[in-house]
Amino acid sequence: MSEPAANPAATSFPAPYITLPLGLPVLRTYSGVLVCLEILFGGLVWILVASSRVPVPLLQGWVMFVSLTTFFLSSVYLSLFITGLADRINTDWNVLDVVYHFWALLFYFAAFVLEAATTAANGGAHIKALPNSTATVLCITQPRGNIFTVLNERQYGINVAATIFAFVVTICYGCSMAMGFKRWRM
Repeated sequence: MSEPAANPAATSFPAPYITLPLGLPVLRTYSGVLVCLEILFGGLVWILVASSRVPVPLLQGWVMFVSLTTFFLSSVYLSLFITGLADRINTDWNVLDVVYHFWALLFYFAAFVLEAATTAANGGAHIKALPNSTATVLCITQPRGNIFTVLNERQYGINVAATIFAFVVTICYGCSMAMGFKRWRM
């Protein structure tokens, strides 16, 4: 007596649901370009904040965590599509895309606000050399808020650039989430 044939529905998984192309053609889509921009500008935020020597670790520590984590996760996400491995992982990639970009948008918006707060908290403090002297003096005006930082001109310029790039990355994640939501609802 032979054994009954195995039910193919019980031994196989559903095929992954992907609407983005696999391989290099993913880079020709708006979503692929946005993920590349997220990686590029997110890496710039990470480098800029690190090069400012992190004058306010409590605020900029979160910025570093978010920029580094999303840089790594976006790189893995894009590499799964470029290598075609996304086809071998059985999941609904459209839902995963929306969920990932929602959380990345939320975290990056918070990082942008904290980086902007760090930069804006410098208002009123500047370091000057006294005329005809080798001594320097720190001039401080009344701080406007609860956070007060003393940044030199280089650190201030780097933090302004990091704030601008964090805003650009936030916009990229928002557009990616909107496009992923549109693909998911189709």
